[in-house]
Amino acid sequence: MFSEIVGFLGLLVLIVLILVRIPVGIALGLAGFVGYVIIEGWSRAVVALGTLPLDIARNYSLSVVPLFILMGVVAVRSNMAREMFQAADRLFSGLRGSLAMASVGTCAGFGAISGSSIATAATISKIAVPEMLRYGYDARIATGTVASAGTLGILIPPSIILVIYAIISEESVPALFAAGLLPGILLAALHVVAIAVLGRMYPKRLPLAESQPIGVRLRAISGFWKIALLFTLTVGGIYLGWFSPTEAAAVGAFAAIVIAFATRQMDWPSLIDAFRETVRTTAMLALVILGGFMFSYFMIFSRIPASLGAWIDAAHLPGFAVILFIVVIYIVFGLFLDSISMMLITVPVFLPIFQALGYDRVWFGVFIVVVAEIGLITPPVGLNIFVLKSQLPEIPIQKMYAGILPFLFVDLLLIVLLVAFPQLALWLPGLIL
Repeated sequence: MFSEIVGFLGLLVLIVLILVRIPVGIALGLAGFVGYVIIEGWSRAVVALGTLPLDIARNYSLSVVPLFILMGVVAVRSNMAREMFQAADRLFSGLRGSLAMASVGTCAGFGAISGSSIATAATISKIAVPEMLRYGYDARIATGTVASAGTLGILIPPSIILVIYAIISEESVPALFAAGLLPGILLAALHVVAIAVLGRMYPKRLPLAESQPIGVRLRAISGFWKIALLFTLTVGGIYLGWFSPTEAAAVGAFAAIVIAFATRQMDWPSLIDAFRETVRTTAMLALVILGGFMFSYFMIFSRIPASLGAWIDAAHLPGFAVILFIVVIYIVFGLFLDSISMMLITVPVFLPIFQALGYDRVWFGVFIVVVAEIGLITPPVGLNIFVLKSQLPEIPIQKMYAGILPFLFVDLLLIVLLVAFPQLALWLPGLIL
């Protein structure tokens, strides 16, 4: 029992360190290293800490992360988000709540390229929310739509968080990309349906926009050509056998730069700034990954996953009870952690439990991403809400919380569908791979 007690104390120490504003990467590494020392001794812990950075640096799969980050940074700086929003607005014209629907489409497409729900919410909120408010949309619906839809892109490939899950779980990146595609599209469609329902219930809060001719709507599809090209080159190239995931990320980043220069949306100083931002973001993420792996080693030696699994097996808890427990844990963690940090902390604990219950690792990857993103929009905190508040300080945060509630039901509905119909995530990988 000694190692299990140390493990639970380590989890409590980690939470306290994060709550007192210690950077997540340092908190993970410190809690993991000290716990490792207590269980395995100083010499083994030092050896593990010394070899871990080299192991991470030699991990070829991790090279995909900075390349996808670069592709997302270039997309942000080359005005792709605004062009997508304008095209989606014309495509949905004539429908009540068309600007909100356009926001969902833009978040889904742009989020897939940027790989970050927080970056997506920050970018799209500056474009879409002022436009919706100008046309008389209720502030609650305008902000709630963008905060929730900002989480869509991390399911739709290419997704950085799915790559990180693949590394933690030693699972196939192409399989996870394929598994996330249908649930991501379904979640975007459910958001659009929710907006349509809200439009019928509260027509004054979602104005009816002037309908555009069918020709204008069809031409609006061309506004998505940049995102479509990047998606085809990266994801399509992987499944057609042209590139490995890392090669596809390199091709996607290079293509984003070429598109930005060809359309005169970027110059050399802007490109240099994009490289600098990529290096800063990658360095911060590398610190979190390093700390996360140190904490994962500690969790393995603490035997917490094995003990929890044995307890669940002995208690004969049904699968839905375990899933409900996981959802509650992620909602709590979402109060103060981003999705990548949540994954690094929890996957080493929960993945063995779900495997013992007979769940597929690919399915679990999609499930855990959806649940982690719910935590980012859950009151009373929710990091995406705070991102919107920083971009739109004039809107009371209480209205943002109220606006998110209808979309929480949509996210929970997707979880129910994933549990009831696992093939939503497993059908496409089985078909392609």
